[in-house]
Amino acid sequence: MGVMDFENISPAAFRQYQNDHQEKAYLLVDVRQPEEYETAHIPGAKLMPLDELESKLAALPSDKDIVFY
Repeated sequence: MGVMDFENISPAAFRQYQNDHQEKAYLLVDVRQPEEYETAHIPGAKLMPLDELESKLAALPSDKDIVFY
């Protein structure tokens, strides 16, 4: 896996990103716990709890932007 570039964005900037990109062009990852995800999550988000993130990073696509929240 190559070097990853990270950028913090505001909720407003993410909404603009969503408007400017097709949903298939990026992956939205919810890093909260399953109970929190079940209560509410952004439609289309994939659950990947923070404590599992490091072990699952290699499974994430390299051809898409990935948005973590």
